[in-house]
Amino acid sequence: MKTVVVLGGGITGLCTMHYLQRQVKENNVDVRLVLVEKNTYLGGKLYSTHEQGFIMETGADSIVARHKGVMELVQELDFEENLVYNETGISYIYTNNELHAIPADSTFGIPMSLASLEQSTLITEQGKQDALKDLTLPNKDFTKESSIGEFLTYYLGEELVKNQIAPVLAGVYSGDLHQLSIASTLPYLIDYKNEYGSIIKGFDANREQFAKAANKKFISFKNGLSSLIDRLEQTLTDVEIIKGVATVNVQKQENHYSIALANGESIETDYVVLALPNEAVQGLLQDESLNSYFDQFTTASAITIYLGFDVPDSRLPADGTGYIVSHNSDVTCNAATWTSRKWRHTSRDHKLLVRLFYKSINPAYEQLHAMSDEELAAVALEDVRKSLGIEEQPTVINVTKWIDQMPKYDLAHREALQGLVQELQENYPNLSIAGCSYFGVGIGACIQNGKKIGEELAKELANF
Repeated sequence: MKTVVVLGGGITGLCTMHYLQRQVKENNVDVRLVLVEKNTYLGGKLYSTHEQGFIMETGADSIVARHKGVMELVQELDFEENLVYNETGISYIYTNNELHAIPADSTFGIPMSLASLEQSTLITEQGKQDALKDLTLPNKDFTKESSIGEFLTYYLGEELVKNQIAPVLAGVYSGDLHQLSIASTLPYLIDYKNEYGSIIKGFDANREQFAKAANKKFISFKNGLSSLIDRLEQTLTDVEIIKGVATVNVQKQENHYSIALANGESIETDYVVLALPNEAVQGLLQDESLNSYFDQFTTASAITIYLGFDVPDSRLPADGTGYIVSHNSDVTCNAATWTSRKWRHTSRDHKLLVRLFYKSINPAYEQLHAMSDEELAAVALEDVRKSLGIEEQPTVINVTKWIDQMPKYDLAHREALQGLVQELQENYPNLSIAGCSYFGVGIGACIQNGKKIGEELAKELANF
């Protein structure tokens, strides 16, 4: 009987086991399945806490509904009745100590029409004229491996990128746009430029698909994202799940792998999946020949702070769901989600719940990183007072630090991944890497990555 061990009980590892278990059952394959997670709970960055009628997501707060495989998984788990969708509304950029609405008919701050460009209050008339270069300048040199910051600035102008696009995209991808490739962010922009001669015209020609995705595009669950993890765990009836035990190392033997655990036990396995952060994978393999690849995968950090108030949610600006901070502002945070407005299920009595984000790209990050939770809460409260005029004290505070846990898909990522995968295939047969460090950020990408690996493993096992 063959053995498969998945190290890492986050969403990628769980989905790997979910699809592997399903396939081996259907094909009546006799196999031992083991999942190992160092935490006492499963889910990794998907973890919900409940306090005083508030639901707070300490990691990711939602899943992009349209991402391939997401709704399919929810349906397979018979979990549709627990779905909740985001409320739609206005997103703002906070600049010069004022909230400016991100213009309607834009994607990631990029105008999808000339009307959207004209409506912006974030750029001057000269900035709008500069953006019109996109309509006439051809693409001669840019490819999908080019910097998205340089690409957008060249065609849409520095002012539009700096004031409207960069705050949004940098918030999503946790990095400097000039260090991020088009391929790892919005690869279709090159296609639009090449096919339609203009980024804006390309959006306009594909308006229907963006319109469909504009409303109700994010999902969560009535009791938080952790309930999806709990449901996945319930279905893994043929999997040995080991929680609260760290993995010490992974040693390649003659025709199998030996996995040493921190409790002194070891597991001998034919196949191993490392659904772990890049740093953990590097530490477990301890192979100097691979370090030149591992060292090229970079990370960012983030501190998130929830503040729950005993004041009505209606104190928020009408129809708003949050803001992203641009330059020239008096607040310290990078962004704020008005969680109780965007996700009605997170506040039982419609009280105000706000989540603030402080990222490693923040000029004040080093000072923030050194602060205690109490000091961080005071900074967040001052940001809420300045930006939203809330003077009351919070009744609930939740501080979470994700230090070096946010993968950055910079210009070196793709080449490093290709090299690493090739080396592993040649020197580590039947060992796979998985997860957001390598194959895409976002829960949807992790679900799809886990499904791909699980089904490929099942197919290989069925052939023995």
